[in-house]
Amino acid sequence: MQDSDVIVIGSGIGGLTAAALLARYGKRVIVCESHTIAGGAAHSFRRQGFKFDSGPSFYCGLTDAQSLNPVKQVLDLLGESVEAVRYDPLGHYHFPEGTVPVYSNALDYRKEIAKITPQGAKELKQFEERLLPLYEAMKGIPTLALRADWQFIPILLKRYLPSLWKMLPYLPIIQGSVGNVMDATVRDPWVRRLIDLECFLLSGLKAHGTIAPEIAFMLGERSRSGVEYPVGGSSAIVNALVQGLERWGGKLRLGCHVEQILVEKQFIGSGQKVVGVHLLSGEILKAPVVISNASIWDTYTQLLRSEDLPSSYRQAALDTPTIDSFMHLHLGIKALGLDNLTGHHVVVHDVNEDITTPGNTCMISIPSVWDATLAPPEHHVVHAYTLEPYAGWKRNVDEQSATSDRIGYEEKKHLKAQTLYRALERIIPDIRERVVLELIGTPLTHAHYLRRYQGTYGPAIAAGQGMFPGPHTPILGLYRVGDSTMPGIGVPAVAASGILCANTLVKPQVHLPVLTGFE
Repeated sequence: MQDSDVIVIGSGIGGLTAAALLARYGKRVIVCESHTIAGGAAHSFRRQGFKFDSGPSFYCGLTDAQSLNPVKQVLDLLGESVEAVRYDPLGHYHFPEGTVPVYSNALDYRKEIAKITPQGAKELKQFEERLLPLYEAMKGIPTLALRADWQFIPILLKRYLPSLWKMLPYLPIIQGSVGNVMDATVRDPWVRRLIDLECFLLSGLKAHGTIAPEIAFMLGERSRSGVEYPVGGSSAIVNALVQGLERWGGKLRLGCHVEQILVEKQFIGSGQKVVGVHLLSGEILKAPVVISNASIWDTYTQLLRSEDLPSSYRQAALDTPTIDSFMHLHLGIKALGLDNLTGHHVVVHDVNEDITTPGNTCMISIPSVWDATLAPPEHHVVHAYTLEPYAGWKRNVDEQSATSDRIGYEEKKHLKAQTLYRALERIIPDIRERVVLELIGTPLTHAHYLRRYQGTYGPAIAAGQGMFPGPHTPILGLYRVGDSTMPGIGVPAVAASGILCANTLVKPQVHLPVLTGFE
C-alpha cells in the first residue's frame, strides 16, 4: 500500500505549486515541510507586532484577469485568489549621481531616463523594441501548457502553432543573453549599467549572464499588468496555495523533516527507483513519486546517499555554480513624518564598483506603505538586503565552550549591516533614530532556517554556459522543482517549475482540459 501518489519535500512556492496542481489533477499528495511555517524563502514571520517578508517582495499581475504570471494562473485553476494593492512608480533606483523613479509605463520610464541621458533613453527604446516582440510571441503560450516531456511537442504544434511562427524570427534572441541584445542596441554607459542592474535584480546575474526571455517577459508584464503587493505580505500567496492544495484533497505536514529519500534497484534495468521517504521521526512514507523542492545541492547531498546517483552525474550537479547568499536587515521603525514614503528602492553606493560586489547594491522594501496591517499604528516594517558570500561566516554553537566565535559573529553581523543602514539613509535620513526593532540575518540564518546549501538563492548558470536541469533526475520517480531547475530567482520562475513538473506527471488528456480559459 502506498501512503500517497506523490510526496513533495518542501513547501516553497515551487513545491506548493506542483503539489496543488497534482491534487487538482486527482493525485493523492502529501507535502512534508521541515519548518513550522509554509512558504520556504517566501514565508512571512511576526515579531513584536511587525510582520516581515523573509524574501520576495516584488510582484506583477496577481489580480489581472489576463495576467501571464504563473502564480495567478495556478491560483485561478485552484479556485483561489489574493487581494493586492497596485502602485506606481514601481520603485526608485538611487545612484550616487541621482535618483530615478521607475514607472510601469515604458514611455514614462524613458522620460525619466532622458533627464539624465537623452541619447541613452533613445537607445533604451531600441533595446525594448528588440525584446518586446518576443514577449508578444511568448504570451500566446500559457505557462499552464508547459511540460517537460516529448508530449509537449504535439501540444505546441496542434494548439500553439501561430505563436511558434511568431517566435521563429527571434530564435537567436531566445537562445542568447540580454547582453547580446544590449550590445546591439545600447552604447550609453549609464543605460548599460541600468540594464545590468535590472538583470541582476531579476536573475542574480548581469545582462551577459541573463537569458533574453526573462527580461522580455519582465518588460512586457510590468507595462501591461502593472505591479502589485499582496495584502498580508508574501504569506498571502503561500496561504492561497495551501488552501488550494487542501481544497483538492492534498495534505500539508508542518514540522515534518525528511531525512532521506528512499530508493531501491529496479527489477528491470540497472537504475534506481523511488519508493518513499524516511522522516526524522522514524516514520516511513511510501509513494512511487517524490518531488524535491530542496536545492540541487541539498537534494543530492542531504536527501540521497552518494551511491544512489551515477557518480559523474552527481559530481557535475554539485559543481553547479551558486549565487551568493544575502545579508538581511528587518526593521520595525517609527513612521511619524514619513507621509510621502514609497515602498521599493534600490541603492547603488559606488559607481566604480561592480553592482554584484557584496554590499554595493542594496534592495529595500517598505511594504507597510501599501498594507498598514503589517505594522503597529504609526510604524513601518522595513526589509533591506544585499549580496553576501557564505564563505567566512561561522557561529559557535557549543554554549559550553569559549564565546569568542559567538561574539565575533555578532560583531560581524552589525558591521556588515552598516551598508544597509547607509542605503536606508538615502531614503530615510534619520532611520537609526527611528528603529524600535532590529533583526539582522546572515548567510548562516538563511542556510539554517530554510535548509539551503550555503544560504544560496540558486544556481549562477550564465546564459550560453549551461542549461538548467529541469525537473528530471536519473532516479525513476524522483523529480525536482524550485530555483535550481529553471532560470530566474523570482516567484514566477519557481511557480513555473512547479507547473512544468506537475504537468509532466499526468497524461495530456488530464492536463489539457484545464487550459480552457487560459488561451
